[in-house]
Amino acid sequence: MEANTFSYWERTTFIDHADVIIIGSGLVGLSAALHLKKQQPKLKVLVLERGFLPSGASTKNAGFACFGTISEQIEAINRSNEAEIMHLIAYKWRGLQLLRQNLGDDNIDYQQHGGHELFMNDETDIAKNSIDQIDHLNKLLQQAIGKPDIYAVADAKIADFGLTNVSHIIYNPYEGQLHTGKMMRALLYKVYELGVLVLNNCAITAMEQENGHITLTTSQGNFKTTKVILATNAFASQLFPELNVVPGRSQALITKPIPNLKLKGTYHFNEGYYYFRNIDNRVLFGGGRNLDYKAEETWEFGHTDTVKEKLIAYLNEVILPGQHAEIDYWWSGIMGFGDEIAPIVKEVQPNIFCAVRCNGMGVAMGSLVGEEVAELLLKS
Repeated sequence: MEANTFSYWERTTFIDHADVIIIGSGLVGLSAALHLKKQQPKLKVLVLERGFLPSGASTKNAGFACFGTISEQIEAINRSNEAEIMHLIAYKWRGLQLLRQNLGDDNIDYQQHGGHELFMNDETDIAKNSIDQIDHLNKLLQQAIGKPDIYAVADAKIADFGLTNVSHIIYNPYEGQLHTGKMMRALLYKVYELGVLVLNNCAITAMEQENGHITLTTSQGNFKTTKVILATNAFASQLFPELNVVPGRSQALITKPIPNLKLKGTYHFNEGYYYFRNIDNRVLFGGGRNLDYKAEETWEFGHTDTVKEKLIAYLNEVILPGQHAEIDYWWSGIMGFGDEIAPIVKEVQPNIFCAVRCNGMGVAMGSLVGEEVAELLLKS
């Protein structure tokens, strides 16, 4: 659509100059919009979204309100250092509290049934290493988030949940789960109430600085603004290739309702590469990105036989053994990863800011990342 095909009403109501344009209507983008309007209610804030719904993972994730399993923390410390990882854990914890504060637990169907890390029968060494470090990590994490006794062995839960081929469970009572769809609807309602406009099916193809403003070329015509926030996470490098953000697709399934489902809470195994939970008497199960990293470094939604077969095998052999659960449907989401563990929140060009690379922890980080980039813009 050419820019000059808009009517006078469309141009003056929807298109004319915005103070801030946010690219991406996911958790980070809308959280940034929310903070901007709370701080400066008179700002004209416009959100442009390339998809019919948020295109990355905000409406496609599993709804885990988690800040990391013990084996993930150990691996992260080995790649970095304790101080940096504890800072990141505190960041994720504050992000989760901000999300709940912004939207309210009832509005996002937040339930704190705890997080569980499973260790398979053939993972003797990694299980022992994780169990041996529980006391040390609990002391570190208590300083980071102010909670005692975060991780504990809970092997009795294996039989309670009906799991097989599992030798150990480490339980974290401070993790929870939420309804991703309700979360995003609640956030949309919040920003609508404050006067934020969100336009969908509007893909940005270019940005150009000229005469004190920024022109965005989009699939629906041109938009002008003073400042821009890029909140497209995995897709950020399509507009700014210099950003160290690599896409990572995660494939997921959901079963049909299962009578007397024993599972309650969130579950991870294989260093967090596989995850499942209960929702509406169903099992949501996803992961397998580690089976072929290169194949999953894609901006394309979809599925591979390799991952589907592995998920089905784990579903039938570990999670719901002998139940032959029927799969209702599949989907996939695209996350943003990078060599560094922290998100990228910075000014990439004059008056163009980015808030991207949540490294698969968008639910935990997203609200705080959005608030931080909004503050960065306001102070500029």
